[in-house]
Amino acid sequence: MPKSCAGVVLFVLAIAFFYQPSTVAQTENVTAADLKQLTETIAVTGYEDHLERVIQERLAGLHSQRDAMGNITVTFGTGAPHRLIAASIDEPGYVVSKIDDDGYLRVQKLPQSGLPPHFNELQNAQPMEIATRSGKMLSGIVAGLSIHLEPGRSSPPDPDDIDNVFVDVGAANADEVRRAGIDLLSPMAAERRLWPVGATQWSGTAVGDRFGAAVLLTLAHSLATSHVNGSVTLAFVVQQWAGARGLTRVLESQHPDELIYLGRAMPMPAHPAATQSEAVKPAAGTEVYRAKPGSGVWICGEEQSPLERDLEKSGIDLHHGTAPALVPRGYASAVPLPERSIPLAVPLSWPTTAGETLDEGDLMQLERIVANYLGVSVPEVGPRNNMASAYAATPARPGVAPSPESILRTLILTYGVSEQESQTREMVKQLLPPWAHPTTDAGGNLVLHFGKSDGRLGIVVMAHMDELGFRVRTINADGSLDLENKGGGSPAFYWGHPALVHTSAGIRAGILELPDGYDSPSFHFPKDFRVAATMSVGAKNPEQVAALGIHVGDSITIPKDYRTLLGTRVSARSLDDRVGCAALVHATWALGPKFGRGEVTFVWSTREELGLLGASEYATEAARSGQTPATVFAIDTFVSSDSPLESQRFADAQLGKGFVIRAIDNSNITPWPQVMRLQELAERHKIPVQYGVTGGGNDGSAFLRYGAVDVPLSWPLRYSHSPGEIIDTRDLDALSAITADLAREW
Repeated sequence: MPKSCAGVVLFVLAIAFFYQPSTVAQTENVTAADLKQLTETIAVTGYEDHLERVIQERLAGLHSQRDAMGNITVTFGTGAPHRLIAASIDEPGYVVSKIDDDGYLRVQKLPQSGLPPHFNELQNAQPMEIATRSGKMLSGIVAGLSIHLEPGRSSPPDPDDIDNVFVDVGAANADEVRRAGIDLLSPMAAERRLWPVGATQWSGTAVGDRFGAAVLLTLAHSLATSHVNGSVTLAFVVQQWAGARGLTRVLESQHPDELIYLGRAMPMPAHPAATQSEAVKPAAGTEVYRAKPGSGVWICGEEQSPLERDLEKSGIDLHHGTAPALVPRGYASAVPLPERSIPLAVPLSWPTTAGETLDEGDLMQLERIVANYLGVSVPEVGPRNNMASAYAATPARPGVAPSPESILRTLILTYGVSEQESQTREMVKQLLPPWAHPTTDAGGNLVLHFGKSDGRLGIVVMAHMDELGFRVRTINADGSLDLENKGGGSPAFYWGHPALVHTSAGIRAGILELPDGYDSPSFHFPKDFRVAATMSVGAKNPEQVAALGIHVGDSITIPKDYRTLLGTRVSARSLDDRVGCAALVHATWALGPKFGRGEVTFVWSTREELGLLGASEYATEAARSGQTPATVFAIDTFVSSDSPLESQRFADAQLGKGFVIRAIDNSNITPWPQVMRLQELAERHKIPVQYGVTGGGNDGSAFLRYGAVDVPLSWPLRYSHSPGEIIDTRDLDALSAITADLAREW
């Protein structure tokens, strides 16, 4: 995926602590290493070519064949019996179906039918990867509703409706999209990593569509050095989500005597009139789709196959469960399966979501069953790295002024949930020039004073350091974690997605759980953005949680990356308010060590997302000591309606048109003369400026009761409080410039 290279090399090294793809493959079972590479390669059904190349590289020297549809086969031995071991490699996703004049992508699901309910909503405000005509992958964000702009709307757009799915790649018009190589039929799917969860689990988008292929790769290298009785064909089949078309093609061409299929159990079709409880509990039998990880290998069918006894000679019992037909009837009759056929699956938690999870023990059982049946050996499971990442040492201070964007990138990749913001505070201190000597007050705010008092009341410019997240409130008997919200975000943006626990030893990965019935048509995400969440960390009891180093009070965040979009647009979680923090840091460099005009104070505040708590403590102490400023410039997001989902009635500030004077929000109304004065200052310095009204509150409002004037500074932000917030870096430049100029001249 594209990453920004802006900034000093020092900053790039500073953020290199995040999870690196190479950490797993060196020490773990080869199947787990393959699973990681396969899962992290997007392969939308019908558009599997990227993954096909990966598989063919792993099969180099084994004389694999690729047919016109894209199925890859490799055969060992000759003659009868001819055994076919098949696994699918495709996943559900989208293709571009229209490019709007304003640069947004409209999409159609692939497959076009048969996906679980809420598939669209679970992509809401999430990062996507989009393939261009040349094969390059670009980043995009599914547009999401901003929680600050929803109050008062009687009928907000339904995120489940595909007519409300817009993908934002940072383009201003359709020509920019096409010049980047995106066109109609460009496939896309969710950006992802494969995360180690707990001691034995793996989690990530489409891991259920890749585990069979990972087993086949291990078997291929074992078969290559073994004697084979008869012949064995391994088949990596495409378009399984689209009616098993790839498997059908391979069956017609191979005519095998036996078939073992390794892959996810598809969901049972829900009756349109089914209630939620009926959808969750099938009328008869256990639905394989809902089996629990760690329960072993399952046969996707209740009837006993003639192959079952042969497979169980490995000493592992197989479980039976209900599942749809492996090869469904499509526009033509279904191809008949060999009499000796068996579909095998490992259980998945939260299937077809970003939090899809399997247990490594089940995967190794599956591998052993098939290997023993074929008479080959497979590598033993090696040691496992269960840590998602470790904390890095704080970098040295830069010696020259970094660019606003390089400062922002470094701050984005530093975590700091409300009340646990020390990492962010330390990173801000390290990014400041060597001559700056900030202090930390009792509220945890980082305070930097400039100049000397000239008899006038000074000014304060303030930005908050905290970000949305959670705190471990309790550890439950089943090993799950009950979480306390630290700031508000739509549950639909976060539930069913990976999350990170920040422990004293490092970072552990887990999943924010979806409730039972999440895949029922009647399910709805809660509207209350502060509703409690539950997290799975791959543990079964409190003792296993403790063994992971997780304790009550640890903070939880959603993973984040800094993504460059087209033009000057970037996307990341926590742009609110790392943009403001970056502007203050850059303005400090611009003012220099000899700044001597009046008294100016820069404050990086704490706990804004919990109700302006750090700012309130600072304002109260300033009033107590007679130091209430005349004016406070609180730098925070201007939640913008510059989005196809929002009402255009207000919050009309466009990305790329300059910083914003946040004249009216829910906490403050700035006197109009002050708005015009700031506008005049910006225009005099040729800094692009906008102004308007939006939702939410700002830190400066905490000073109103003590007599200060609140003049909030902002920048336009799309999709606030989501994993896919978007800004234009030109607005960051404008914000940094006006911050320095008002410090000099206000």
